[in-house]
Amino acid sequence: MTGAILVGGEARSSDRFFQATDPATGELIEARFPEAGIEDVDAACRLADLAFMDYAMSPPTRIAAFLEKIAENILAIGDDLIVSAMRETGLPRPRLEGERGRTVGQLRLFAGLVRQGEWIDARIDPAMPDRAPAPRPEIRSRKMALGPVAVFGASNFPLAFSVAGGDTASALAAGCPVVFKGHPAHPATGELVARAIQSAVSDCGLPEGVFSYLPGPSHELGQALVAHPLITAVGFTGSRAGGLALMKTAAERETPIPVYAEMSSINPVLLLPSRLKAAAEALGGAFVGSLTMGAGQFCTNPGLLLVLDGPDADRFLDGATKALVESAALTMLTPGIHAAYCAGIEALADHGGARLVARGLVGEGPHMARAALFETSASQFLSDPVLSREVFGSTSLLVRCKDEAELCAVLEGLEGQLTATLHMDEGDQALAGRLMPRLIRKVGRILANGWPTGVEVTHAMVHGGPFPATSDGRTTSVGTMAIERFLRPVCFQDISDVLLPEALRQDNPLSLPLRVDGQRI
Repeated sequence: MTGAILVGGEARSSDRFFQATDPATGELIEARFPEAGIEDVDAACRLADLAFMDYAMSPPTRIAAFLEKIAENILAIGDDLIVSAMRETGLPRPRLEGERGRTVGQLRLFAGLVRQGEWIDARIDPAMPDRAPAPRPEIRSRKMALGPVAVFGASNFPLAFSVAGGDTASALAAGCPVVFKGHPAHPATGELVARAIQSAVSDCGLPEGVFSYLPGPSHELGQALVAHPLITAVGFTGSRAGGLALMKTAAERETPIPVYAEMSSINPVLLLPSRLKAAAEALGGAFVGSLTMGAGQFCTNPGLLLVLDGPDADRFLDGATKALVESAALTMLTPGIHAAYCAGIEALADHGGARLVARGLVGEGPHMARAALFETSASQFLSDPVLSREVFGSTSLLVRCKDEAELCAVLEGLEGQLTATLHMDEGDQALAGRLMPRLIRKVGRILANGWPTGVEVTHAMVHGGPFPATSDGRTTSVGTMAIERFLRPVCFQDISDVLLPEALRQDNPLSLPLRVDGQRI
């Protein structure tokens, strides 16, 4: 590992360097990495623009083979990748090995989608020259890649939401070159994966500008990338403040562009009466398992519990308390995340409207999170927006509702969320049916009798939600529908066959599924 800025096929250095921190010890890791500058941003974006049309018009088989080669190259890194990520994130080996599998799996999933070709959405409306009172022209359309895409790495998923993660995979699958802004918390891990992609570009004979990697800790670097006039869309996973800042920059450009940002969610869990009566203590223990997984550093962490007040709510709290006070403190990803978590806990503890129920065990490391559970009343929750703010980490707030009307009022007052969970049995079906319309308006994924942590990468998955869970609630950042973010429809009217994209030519040389006059063939 030499430390490099990767602009297309070129490895560059800089006179500015930065270092990552080992979160388990709080000490700087000795390796130094060059910080990309404005000149690197410009060079990478220009290369991406030069590569765009060649790559975007590639046959689906070529793009699919490229995605599969990236997956193969990531696996070929071997244990060095896991060891690097463990040191830079404090995450345990099994978690990172699973995340590597997810990263490789979603690249292969998108390769399969690309080969199948339905994402192109090829449509043909034949001409009707004899139609009265006016003839109809021949109209053909397909989805086309937007152009070069800027992607930002996430702190909490150094593989699956990072250099070769879901945003990169879906953008490349759409035919868009990617300029990647590396996360400063895990530069060695990021560079290892970036070099695997760079090698895949070369191995597949693609233009070098299909992928570039720009490491660096400054906000100015990311802002310059979003502001560059050749960037056509942005993929981001991170804080609300970070996402809003990028959205502002993108909106103020001479040519505004979309920012697909996943930002903030407290993921309400509804404990419905019949289910709670049957299994209150067991649900309390299971909840703590979800809350403390990965030190709570998941965007789908269950940060809000909603329950009808009564003895069964007390039983749930008893079960949760017993599990939580025995939960081990876990290392958080970065000093900054740990500091923000501690500040959020302190603010809730000092807040007159919330009561601290229980804390987890004290840790010995410098950046370890003690889990926490608070409770409040629905009336207090509704009167104070501070109580609905996300605390990123293993902390949750239980809200006691005096009746169904108050429960509905809490739901209606919530911001947009990634998930909502219903714990219910047959006796709760009628209540769940009345709540469902409210949940549909508020969240991207509704699940029953499970826990929101853990997001399957499938064709039907939606990992998105109304603002501020994401910047655009019509989209998802996980699953094959994520490709839609980086496509736009282009129509061709009375264009001769020789000038049409291959996907729309008369003899269908790519053997794509077609919709002719509205009918699938």
